[in-house]
Amino acid sequence: MMEIRIAWSPGEARIAAMDGDTLQDFALWRPGKPDGYGDRHAVRILKSAENMGGAFVSLADGSDGFLTGQHAVGDLVSALVVRSPQGGKGLRLKPIEMAHAATEPALLARGPTPLETIAARYPDAPILIDEPAVAARIPASLRARIVRTPAAFDAHVTALCDALSEPVTELKGGVRATFTPTPALMAIDLDCPENTDRRSRATAQAGVNMAAFPDLCREIRLRNLSGAILIDPAGVTPRKRPALVPPLREALQHDPMKPQALGATALGLLEVVRTRSRPPLHELLNAPHGIGLSALRQIIAQRPTGAPPPPTLKAAISVVRALETDTVALDSFSTTYGTPLRLELAPDYPVNYWSLHI
Repeated sequence: MMEIRIAWSPGEARIAAMDGDTLQDFALWRPGKPDGYGDRHAVRILKSAENMGGAFVSLADGSDGFLTGQHAVGDLVSALVVRSPQGGKGLRLKPIEMAHAATEPALLARGPTPLETIAARYPDAPILIDEPAVAARIPASLRARIVRTPAAFDAHVTALCDALSEPVTELKGGVRATFTPTPALMAIDLDCPENTDRRSRATAQAGVNMAAFPDLCREIRLRNLSGAILIDPAGVTPRKRPALVPPLREALQHDPMKPQALGATALGLLEVVRTRSRPPLHELLNAPHGIGLSALRQIIAQRPTGAPPPPTLKAAISVVRALETDTVALDSFSTTYGTPLRLELAPDYPVNYWSLHI
């Protein structure tokens, strides 16, 4: 039976779509800092970039983005966000027909939240929550599906979701997958178990790779890896690797983003392209905002009994600044912990380090 489970911590909902004990979908929803995907804007054309097939535009919040199509500088155009900021690049938009009365750049309508996206994929799945704060933020159209439960995430679900933050995971047959993001692409290295049948090594390892593809494609989906993806199969000679493309293509068919297996390179790397939409999970977790939210969750988990004094979170400048702009997270922390959180800048701290002082 499909269930959508939501674990809430200050500023962040972790959403797990579970089919029994199997994690089928996962997303992070941060109400205080939406990723912008699916938003509709009125944007101002700043500079034409015909060689890139579009133009640079300005948005109401002062940020900029890239709009596809041909446009005249100074025009105000209705546009839809088709890619959130990620990989060091800003919003990507496409023009749409949408009537509005704006005379300056403006946000016309918010896009669907990650919860709404997952809920649409599983229209009959109940939405299990354990925090009243979540219920108030769930769109009215989904509230009839809410089921209260003592714990939305048990140890099993927590372990499955936490494993997605690790760069290495084990697939079917003992195949180990290592995920390495680069500015241009995602590299995935597969390693076969050492006990592969040596008498027919090439044939056996090809079979092991193919058997692991469904798990690998599910990991790609759960981690929301996108853009160019190169997969290095394990133990198969480059000339035999094109035979792995059809089973990889079949394993990708269950992904709602419709990724494509394009073939094998001369080096035998399997090429996959998956449409960019929301930011990939590793960027969300490792960005200053994600590190700050993780710190809040850990501080709440370690809250002493009684009436604790106001805690102070000391962190890198970028982490503190990211939390300061997320009032939803800070207000939720104050309510849950029982006292406001103090933030202290630590210019000498690396971005992934923080300390708590009480």
